[in-house]
Amino acid sequence: MAELKEGDAEQLHQEDANIKDTGADTSEMLAESVERDQAPTQAAATNPVKTETKNGQTSSAVVSERHVSIQTTLEGLEMLVDLNGAGRKSCPLCPEEKFKACYSHKLRRHLQNLHWKVYVEFEGQRMCICHLPCRQLKSSLGSDQTQSRLVAHYHCVVCSVTIARKTDMISHLKRHFNKGETEASYSGSSDVPFEEPVPCGQAYEIMKELGTNVQLLPNHTTPQKTDTYFSRKMKTNRQLVFCSLAVLAEERNPLECLDAFGATGIMGLQWAKHLRNSVKVTINDISEACVKMIKENCHLNHIRVEGARTGRQLDGAGDADSPIASVEVVKMDANVIMHLRPFDYIHLDPFGTAVNYLDAAFRNVRNLGIVSVTSTDTGSLYSKSLNVTLRHYGCQIVRTEYYRELAARMVLASVARAAARCNKGIEVLLAVALEHFVLVVVRVLRGPTQADESAKKLRQLLHCQWCEERVFLKPGSMVEENLYRQLPCQCHGSMPGKTAVEIGPLWAGPLFNTGFLRRMLVATVQHNMEDIQPVVKTLICEADCTTLKPFPVPGFSAFSNQVECGVVIKTLQKVEEADTSDQSGKRKTTGEDCGNVLKKVKSDTSLEHPAFYYSIHRHSIRGMNMPKLNKFLQYLTEAGFRVSRTHFDPTGVRTDATLAQFKEVLTKYSVPTYSSTPQSSAVSSDRRQTL
Repeated sequence: MAELKEGDAEQLHQEDANIKDTGADTSEMLAESVERDQAPTQAAATNPVKTETKNGQTSSAVVSERHVSIQTTLEGLEMLVDLNGAGRKSCPLCPEEKFKACYSHKLRRHLQNLHWKVYVEFEGQRMCICHLPCRQLKSSLGSDQTQSRLVAHYHCVVCSVTIARKTDMISHLKRHFNKGETEASYSGSSDVPFEEPVPCGQAYEIMKELGTNVQLLPNHTTPQKTDTYFSRKMKTNRQLVFCSLAVLAEERNPLECLDAFGATGIMGLQWAKHLRNSVKVTINDISEACVKMIKENCHLNHIRVEGARTGRQLDGAGDADSPIASVEVVKMDANVIMHLRPFDYIHLDPFGTAVNYLDAAFRNVRNLGIVSVTSTDTGSLYSKSLNVTLRHYGCQIVRTEYYRELAARMVLASVARAAARCNKGIEVLLAVALEHFVLVVVRVLRGPTQADESAKKLRQLLHCQWCEERVFLKPGSMVEENLYRQLPCQCHGSMPGKTAVEIGPLWAGPLFNTGFLRRMLVATVQHNMEDIQPVVKTLICEADCTTLKPFPVPGFSAFSNQVECGVVIKTLQKVEEADTSDQSGKRKTTGEDCGNVLKKVKSDTSLEHPAFYYSIHRHSIRGMNMPKLNKFLQYLTEAGFRVSRTHFDPTGVRTDATLAQFKEVLTKYSVPTYSSTPQSSAVSSDRRQTL
């Protein structure tokens, strides 16, 4: 029986060999294209092995990173398949289940109309659309229920990233062209071996930002379909948070900072990589997949994970691979870790609102520490879901022209209430509201006195629905007979019914600290962050309510001794006068110094920037041509008002003038639209008479 079974096995093996020999001609070109597609991935995923050839060259130089779908001419794409030969041919850029083998004339039309027609060109190279299983989407259901589906995509000629949409690829190439990034990333591999094999279709994309590499899944932009969410649009937010931490690191060393929602861990890795020994970084996330991804990204950036020893670290690859910094990666609920451990710097960036984590953040944060909060629930913040706004923030709001600043003050009100519950006050250092997020950075001041001072800055806002004039209600518990008297406008007397609404409670204090922002500008210069320097300069002008241009970039020596000490320090004073703390960053507690500080704060309350802004286009006069925005700012300054532009609205003007005074100056320097027409007709008639 054993001999019979061996004979049957040999017969079956011979039949399989015959079948493979007969089908080798039809699948030869397809195998070559697949090998070309997998060559860059295998070369990047493993260590380079150099084998000498007859000419003395190495084989590693022969392997090209260019994908088979990247060609210069249509003839080059057609040369991937022998179209002159007989028989059926398979498409080199489509799998067999998508496009079956066909004859040459049909395959030529397929290559021209499907792949070549929608190419993306960059520097003479044309990236054709690819349907090979290089990129697959994870199904919304579990992996056991349905298989991953193939997605048509493009391969970047610069960094080998796979991108599905043509418009996204064009934007991606523009970023390469503008920033000069030619060695940023590659696709489907990593420099660090994974603990487990990568599942089929889960090719990693490596993205580089601020000198830090992170691994991303193909569907990293969709939170519902990925475990590690990452958004490239939040780069400005990450850089602003980094600069605020760099400023705090100059005051005390070392800092214990926490990234409560790590995701890919890019923010914490940037802190550790650039600030080195000045910070002790803790990256936390509750997801097991995120924690695993963070550890892989640590190894990718040569950063040691505290409390974990991997095989790569035990082998000791040499001085070149020695860790440059260390971080602590924790898998825990954000509220739990903030209750258990004290920190000097805490950053909250959940997907949505952060109000559920504010109480825990202020419980153990150290005195004069900083808490930064990023809120991405723009639907409720920007007055689109009023019921959600009432649930999360306890505020009654309406849609206004200054809705972004309204959102920032609403978040600050929630932060101030959470700090007051822990007997702590806040000093607002920075408040930024852009299209995708609202970022607030506050300094924590311990003590019930500071908490009471912060609570007094929560007020209701009276907003006129006709002219959109607004004013904070005066503090006090007495009921006024007519609240409309506080509004500068006269809409209630000329319009029937109720014309104003109460909004709030909102933060009524300043949104910026000029001294802190100037030190952030120095940090942007030190760490080569040219992208956010215009934003920081605009914030400084907005904090001072001035239009000085060009903005002078401060020197490093001018702000070397300036230390924020938990009180409002105005930059109108000299740096020596503003330095009211010692080198350790602690406040002076003598009675004379405290009295001087209180007098300084009271005397400088009139120098705070005015609340809210007016849009020049919203209040334009019908039938009149408005002056240019910069000219209009000059006219308001000449009229005796404080004025500046605002980052909340590119057409907004922050000024201490009332809306009536604002419109008066705008009307004075506006020109009727028909004024230029009679002059031109008169000139043409004079020319006709001379002729």
